[in-house]
Amino acid sequence: MKKFIWSFIIAALVIGLVPAMLPVEASAQSYYVRKVRDRRGRVRYVRVAKPSYYRRHRNRINMAIGTGGGALIGGLLGGGKGALIGAGVGAGSSALYTYKLNKKKRKYRKIRRY
Repeated sequence: MKKFIWSFIIAALVIGLVPAMLPVEASAQSYYVRKVRDRRGRVRYVRVAKPSYYRRHRNRINMAIGTGGGALIGGLLGGGKGALIGAGVGAGSSALYTYKLNKKKRKYRKIRRY
């Protein structure tokens, strides 16, 4: 019994130290360099911040949330078959929202320097 308790304590300590051995941040690059050509034709390299996680994966996240929500509501109302039908309806409605109703909008502003 003592061996089991001591082995459990040591295993818990080793497992507890694993997160301390992992790197602090998985993605170390929060900036990247972009090539920009100005009005005079000169090429400059500008450091630009990396877009947020949601901005990079917006379509996938919206589709997953819509499908999961539809499956949850369908499961509550109709059981297993209702969950399947709700997932299909949720996927369709979130696709409609993501790709037709609320497209990504790029904003172009003209900068005037007088």
